[in-house]
Amino acid sequence: MSFQQLDRLDSPNQDPRQHNVTLAAWILLPNSAEGEHPVQPTQTFKFNLLQSFRQKIDHIEVRSNRFAHSVCKLVPAQCPFERDIKLLGKTLFHIPPLCKLNPFYEEVVGLRFRALCYLADECGEDISCYC
Repeated sequence: MSFQQLDRLDSPNQDPRQHNVTLAAWILLPNSAEGEHPVQPTQTFKFNLLQSFRQKIDHIEVRSNRFAHSVCKLVPAQCPFERDIKLLGKTLFHIPPLCKLNPFYEEVVGLRFRALCYLADECGEDISCYC
């Protein structure tokens, strides 16, 4: 079924008995009430390299004091690229935080949080210097 035919299905002058098509996520499926089996989209299993790195970062356990301190020192508390460009006391423009463009941003921030929790809860250290 083409998109032109799909537009005709949505017309107000159409007979209600002709609604045999359901649109779900850009996939046309026949109505299963007529005894036909709905068409299932084919599943593709692709090896996603970024996803495997994300999972590896998520599964890193913080078990040592030294490693936790290293993570807290390496991963900043806020994005270092965010800036306000000012001239004569007036803001010309704002550079937004660019860290969110990093595909591993959520995982690295989560690792930093786990390291801070380890230092505070397990080691009983003061973590105010990392905040």
